[in-house]
Amino acid sequence: MLLAEFEALNKRLVEQNEEPFANPRNAAAGTIRQLDPGITAARKLDFFAYEVRGDVERGLATQTAAADLLAGWGFHQDPSSRTVDGIEPAFEYHAEIEARRDKLPFEIDGIVIKVDRRDWQRGLGERSRNPRWAVAFKFPPRVEVTTILDIAVQVGRTRKLTPVAMLQPVNVSGVTVSRATLHNQDEIDRKDVRVGDTVRVRRAGDVIPEVVEVLTEHRPRGSKRFELPSKCPVCGAPVAREGAYHLCTNGLSCPAQLEGHLQHFVSRGAMDIDGLGAKTIQQLLEKKLIADISDIYALTPIDLAGLEGFAEKSIENLMAAIEASRRPRLDRFLYALGIEHVGGTIAGLLADHYGAVEPLLEASVEELQGIKGIGPEVAESVHRFFSSARNRKVLERLSKAGVKPVVEKKSGEPQTLAGEVIVFTGGLETMTRPEAQRRAEARGARIASAVSKKVTLVVGGPGAGSKRDEAERLGLKVIDEQEFLERIGVRP
Repeated sequence: MLLAEFEALNKRLVEQNEEPFANPRNAAAGTIRQLDPGITAARKLDFFAYEVRGDVERGLATQTAAADLLAGWGFHQDPSSRTVDGIEPAFEYHAEIEARRDKLPFEIDGIVIKVDRRDWQRGLGERSRNPRWAVAFKFPPRVEVTTILDIAVQVGRTRKLTPVAMLQPVNVSGVTVSRATLHNQDEIDRKDVRVGDTVRVRRAGDVIPEVVEVLTEHRPRGSKRFELPSKCPVCGAPVAREGAYHLCTNGLSCPAQLEGHLQHFVSRGAMDIDGLGAKTIQQLLEKKLIADISDIYALTPIDLAGLEGFAEKSIENLMAAIEASRRPRLDRFLYALGIEHVGGTIAGLLADHYGAVEPLLEASVEELQGIKGIGPEVAESVHRFFSSARNRKVLERLSKAGVKPVVEKKSGEPQTLAGEVIVFTGGLETMTRPEAQRRAEARGARIASAVSKKVTLVVGGPGAGSKRDEAERLGLKVIDEQEFLERIGVRP
């Protein structure tokens, strides 16, 4: 949305006693989502075309020729675009546009540098999400000055105490910012952030608010160095420092940790109890109807009838969702427990290896570390969780409440990929990616969406990009589609 139209739109909204948009990007996105096409048309969105694909592109020798063709067809082109010879002129262009940024008729956050010759583009190829022949060259994030009113300390599900700067609200790139994370004590010490300080803030990547630096010349007299508390601000339990982090030692007896733990337990990727959202969990905690995850299964319709927003139908639906969750898949149940460092992939490895919860209660760190894909840090975390007397009691109560995790039966196919954690990247010629993933799982593999040290195998097809690059950097085994087909017993 051009700035002139954005300003006109906001003026109309204010005159109609409606809330104006924060920036043109939000206005354009909101306009696209309108159900009434008349409203969308009235807001005068614009469109710049940058690329041509299909048969027509074969006759184009350069990117410049593609832009000229699009302009000839009537598509808008940015008149600021320029073809240059070499990277230094490209840098000079970047500096020039940054200097003119506020005078442009639309908002931008950088430029894109492209290789002009089409044959060179084809030689460089493309990653799964973006081409190798084009790169975004961003401008530095816009920085604004404000004051730190206070530093609050939040406690999350993972026990970490996180310091958060409470700011005098300031507009940064069209968004009002009133909070910024300070990460941990080391970050606070490095920047010497104190309550009352005047600071420069920006939105990292134009998204996440952060404190860039302290303007110490404006520091008020008598300010004191900020230190994270020695006791949890929520429950008062002692705080222990492990590496860069300060951790509450009270586990799920800490209300803040319990609330986050409950929200994770009922989430879609875990026990998937629809209707038990954050607000409902807060009410249940306030009324002392639940003290740990096992209490969910002791809730009655009478308990729910006393909660705000619950009528007969919603009570019936939630009770049905709780009942349906009593037979979860084992890997989802292990993930739902919120064990530190245990995501969906690791939960799957544990479920495949042990087949039930009970063996995990006796598993040693050495035994856990012997499972392919599990390292020492994860093994220690899993062992610590299942060795905890409190966690064992919760698991026992869950069992008595009828929560019985089940293991999906293995397919009758040979488990030629048992223990493998596979990432697919790029295209496949003989089958779709979902079909390939299903076949890999039938042969005993676990599927991951991102490359990490836990991944044991990467299948790279045509157009494989950043995931393959990352796999090679980590020294992971990468195979092509042909070898994958051989491993799942498919003859080309």
